[in-house]
Amino acid sequence: MDELFEPVTVGKLELPNRLLMAPMTRSRAYEAGKVTALTAEYYAQRAAAGLIITEGTQPSERGQGYMWTPGLHTAAQVAAWREVTGAVHAAGGRIFAQLMHAGRVGHPSLYPDGGLPLGPSAIASGERMYSPDGMLDHPVPREMTLDDIAAAVQDFADAARNAIDAGFDGVEIHGANGYLVTQFLADGSNTRTDEYGGSIPNRIRFAVEVARAVGEAVGPERVGFRISPGTTANGVSESDTADLYPALVRALAPLGLAYLHVMELGDRELTRRLRAEWPSALVLNPHPAPDAFPSRPEYGAEALREGVADAVAFAEMWLANPDLPARIRAGGPYNEADASTFYGGDHRGYTDYPALDG
Repeated sequence: MDELFEPVTVGKLELPNRLLMAPMTRSRAYEAGKVTALTAEYYAQRAAAGLIITEGTQPSERGQGYMWTPGLHTAAQVAAWREVTGAVHAAGGRIFAQLMHAGRVGHPSLYPDGGLPLGPSAIASGERMYSPDGMLDHPVPREMTLDDIAAAVQDFADAARNAIDAGFDGVEIHGANGYLVTQFLADGSNTRTDEYGGSIPNRIRFAVEVARAVGEAVGPERVGFRISPGTTANGVSESDTADLYPALVRALAPLGLAYLHVMELGDRELTRRLRAEWPSALVLNPHPAPDAFPSRPEYGAEALREGVADAVAFAEMWLANPDLPARIRAGGPYNEADASTFYGGDHRGYTDYPALDG
């Protein structure tokens, strides 16, 4: 699998390998959305990745969707992230912050004013949120006004500036997995009748406006964009995936972004179509078939050989194997991820996975 270890250029970054760490929510920012020294240790342990993409980080108070997730909208949060980026850079790594507005995937208990989460339309996700008091139903969100939409675009841009101030090498816009950007894209969650709903050009408008604003804020060479064509995560549904995502990619292509990050859901033919539309680096979270979960190194090497990706991103494998490149070179063995420690907790299942050298 030598393909995984070839250098590659992403934006203006020269990556030493094509093994990227995918964003993974870990829910350990217990105090006012601030990451901790344990977070710095966690990411620094994985600095051998060609590029680390952090867990989803809310760009505003109302962008939060889960308990204990980190933010990039206060001075204290920015200062806390500096410790993380400093640790990763000291270890020789590179790191992007993923900006994630959860949209309707939220709950009044998360917000200081106790208000409703926001969405493109007043349609509930049908999902639930964990809380210390038990599982809470996502409420029907408040449908966003045009002023709300403009404010959300600005929040993404402001958070991107904060990320650069915090020492990140760039940012990734989370346009996947049923969060706010996806909610605008998907006709099951977006039933608007104005310029942000209805037709595909209207439903992709918000995504393109966010990407343009973030690129103008920090430079497009510092911006990635993640999508998950065909996702049903967090209750979204799409009736026109095969037309929607090529149209989105064509609209994003002229912006000069550093990369497109595709979470593949078993549709390799669609991945090929998106690759043909995208002019810069394409990062693939490879799942070439519906049963190819979780992703494995051999899937990544195959995608690189096939030419459908320039780099590949893995999630659980990095979570459980901080020295993943060394383990791939050695042919394993691999630590297995402990799902019971994915969200919340302390160092267990976070910074205590052993390396091959002990």
